[in-house]
Amino acid sequence: MPTNTDYIQQLFADRIGGPEFGLKEEIYKFEKIKRAKRRAIKANPNIELIDLGVGEPDEMADMRVVGKLAEEAAKLENRFYADNGIPEFKKAAAVYMKEVFGVIDLDPETEINHIIGSKPALAMLPTAFINRGDITLMPSPNYPVLGTHTKYCGGEVVHLPLLEQNGFLPKLDSLSDGVLDKAKLLYLNYPNNPTGAVANKEFFEEVVQFAKNHQLIVIHDAAYAALVFDGVKPLSFLSVPGAKDVGVELHSLSKSFNMTGWRIGFIAGNPKIVHSFATVKDNNDSGQFIAIQKAAAFALQHPEITEKTAEKYSRRHEQLANILEECGFHAKKPKGSFFLYTKAPKGVENGPQFQSAEEFSQYLILEHLISTVPWDDVGQYVRFSVTFQAKDYDDEERVLAEIKDRLSKSKFIF
Repeated sequence: MPTNTDYIQQLFADRIGGPEFGLKEEIYKFEKIKRAKRRAIKANPNIELIDLGVGEPDEMADMRVVGKLAEEAAKLENRFYADNGIPEFKKAAAVYMKEVFGVIDLDPETEINHIIGSKPALAMLPTAFINRGDITLMPSPNYPVLGTHTKYCGGEVVHLPLLEQNGFLPKLDSLSDGVLDKAKLLYLNYPNNPTGAVANKEFFEEVVQFAKNHQLIVIHDAAYAALVFDGVKPLSFLSVPGAKDVGVELHSLSKSFNMTGWRIGFIAGNPKIVHSFATVKDNNDSGQFIAIQKAAAFALQHPEITEKTAEKYSRRHEQLANILEECGFHAKKPKGSFFLYTKAPKGVENGPQFQSAEEFSQYLILEHLISTVPWDDVGQYVRFSVTFQAKDYDDEERVLAEIKDRLSKSKFIF
């Protein structure tokens, strides 16, 4: 008979590993990066580690938004549970979608709901739709949360490779009839993490028709949708005719308004999908703090905040892409997001050879104190982020010059 300490090990759910949970040490990619960073800093305490792997903004929220939060947090009436959100935030979201993306027909009451960031929303949506044996279609590489929770619900994930020759857009016609018969959800994310690729209207039109033909629900993660540049205009999936018939879009203030830790955003689109999400959400949380929702509503009324941030990212991308090109990389400036995705080198002349992007990423950290994120899902690629820490423009120039100096010390082989 198991002892009091033994029986718990037998009770873990299969979805997280069952009785084997916690017994095997699996070191995931991001943990390996953290460990390498600690080793590099310990071995080189007087050298600055430049973090080009971070996936969140380098600045805090606009001080006007911070002031609004302080003002609203001091009000007695904002202390209550928010449940599925306040009308003020939903209305602000509808206006924002109209003014920034040209989506003119969203009903704030039935077609918008607040979310406590995109991650919880992606985690909850499979609960509303996935039964055992159902399939979620996901690009690869990708942000994995929707897929993880699909599996938790007993479903399966089928990956669509994002290839450079296709502009990092999935080939929807590559799926078999057997897969499509079981598929329920199609996840998309443009501008894309990690590739930085931007979708166009023609692609979204193809998606709408594809979803209708195969009775799919489209979930478009638009976390970076307003962070575009070089003549690209912000594009919403919902701006395409018929999109609201087949799907929803998730918007987050984390990336576009430098409000990562505030955990606020919204889901918009098909009213039946929004209602199902709200039902699941109502059984998961009691809503985001009302003061945060009101501050977020204020932020949505000032899209110029995002435009200013996009200008900074564009400037940094331009310089980083040039630096990488000078060092032998086949780097191309993206037209959206803060990620630059490029093929990893095969090795260093008179130095180590890399069997994976992960090996290259470890080399950069340990030898040059530059942190990046490797992606070996579809080929060997590495993701650079332009959200590195810099106090001001002059400091930004200093960091970029330092990146160039460090990378130039290795002659990379491609």
